[in-house]
Amino acid sequence: MLLVVAVVWFGNLEYRKLIRPDEGRYAEIPREMVLSGDWTTPRLNDLKYFEKPPLQYWATAVAYEVFGEHQWTSRLWAALTGLMGVLFVWYAGTRLFGREAGIYAALLLGSSMLYTLMSHINTLDMGVTFFITLGIISLCIAQKEVKEAARRNWMWLAWAALALSVLSKGLMGIILPGAALFLYSVFNRDIVIWKRMHWFSGLALFLLISVPWFVLVIKANPEFFERFFIYEHFQRFTSKVHGRYQPWYYFVPVLLTGILPWTFLMFDTLLRTWKETAQKMREFSPERFLLVWAVFIYLFFSVSGSKLPSYLLPMFPALALLMGKQIAQMRARRLFWLTVPVFAVVAILLGIVPFAAEKSADTPLQLEMYSNYGDWLLIAMALWLAGTGVALWLLRRENKMAAVILLAFSSLVASQLATSGYNTIAIERSSHILADAIRPQIKPEVPFYSVLCYEQTLPFYLKRTFTLVNFKDEMDFGIQQEPEKYVPDLGSFAERWNTDREAYAIVQVVNYPTVQKLDLPMQEIFRDEQYVVVKKP
Repeated sequence: MLLVVAVVWFGNLEYRKLIRPDEGRYAEIPREMVLSGDWTTPRLNDLKYFEKPPLQYWATAVAYEVFGEHQWTSRLWAALTGLMGVLFVWYAGTRLFGREAGIYAALLLGSSMLYTLMSHINTLDMGVTFFITLGIISLCIAQKEVKEAARRNWMWLAWAALALSVLSKGLMGIILPGAALFLYSVFNRDIVIWKRMHWFSGLALFLLISVPWFVLVIKANPEFFERFFIYEHFQRFTSKVHGRYQPWYYFVPVLLTGILPWTFLMFDTLLRTWKETAQKMREFSPERFLLVWAVFIYLFFSVSGSKLPSYLLPMFPALALLMGKQIAQMRARRLFWLTVPVFAVVAILLGIVPFAAEKSADTPLQLEMYSNYGDWLLIAMALWLAGTGVALWLLRRENKMAAVILLAFSSLVASQLATSGYNTIAIERSSHILADAIRPQIKPEVPFYSVLCYEQTLPFYLKRTFTLVNFKDEMDFGIQQEPEKYVPDLGSFAERWNTDREAYAIVQVVNYPTVQKLDLPMQEIFRDEQYVVVKKP
């Protein structure tokens, strides 16, 4: 089963093209790290980029050094930490709730739609989810240990994991677990847990792992402190400065669809866990702690000024453990009735897919691409529906384990098919075709201007950076630190273009008439629906 999961899990990492913005950005930063040899200061398009810490950049850069710069190596860290999260939940579920509960928990986590999807997209969220999960669940295991040495070792692992989560995505790696632990101790009236944290040795280990990079990067870049700790943490949570504001109910549909096919089981589990642990006051209850953690994560990000679907990921392993325990204790007939609505949901999705392409498309090209993607989705949904139907039949025959395995595998395969099929519309969000077309004509030493735009995936595919012209976006801070690498307006661009012996430029089709008004000597070498690439003849 593990071998089959591994093949399905890693099988499509190279197949799909990188899509903007995240996959292009997080593939490019490690590439520039390897090229420059500077593993202290992250750079995007050769500009200082301090939004996130470097752990995933380092891991991806190592993958580049060992295996080469490919699409699959850029996604390897997300996929690897995603699968390691499933395996650790398997182990932890077995330790905390029994062997059967551990197997169920792993099956549930590895087939939840959002978790599976984000394990195959190059963002930082899966890495931090794994290390936070490793930290909080190691704490749970430590509290259940009777032997002092074993408890200490598990707490050391918890402290080390939280340090790595800080190096993955910042202070959330320690603030969120700390806040959840405080809330748990209040709700459960349990203060003993604070006495068994191994504070001195644990904090020493935490600081030893997490602090050195921060010291080095601040020494090399004094401006880092204000940008990273104030702007990227405090203002991200309290304001709309990052342009990711959504209403408080934003995560309702994200959670309901993201945890499919276990949505109805989740609600049943939350209610039962709350009732079952109500009598376990003043003693450590891993179920109660995981419940507090999952609810806290949901509420915390619901009130945040910045929201993305992937922010809910840290609650998924906790939910999987709680649901795995419930399934192990549940009769097959009850699980049958919690799965019936899933069959209806998948059937409805299967009926909607054929009409979605026409409704979503605005151009003939989009209609063709979305129709092709619709074919992938139809196959995925049909397989998922069939798997759900057979799982229901198995549940009626009291074969619970086989039913859960089949439903989990059909969900995982359907998710991977839907993810792979997205490649049919990647032309809209990827520059691989553009890069392949112009690569033979591009000389690495010749200036390449990105005018009024920045295509996030193009630097990775062309293996070079660009000079931005009158466009800052997320590179505004880096431009402030090194303004000499930036062209502020079209007039300055015209002067530099006329001075350069050779030069290239890329501009969006919609802005190309504005550039043409500069009356510069330009020869088109590529054009598609989105971009025009020119060179100086």
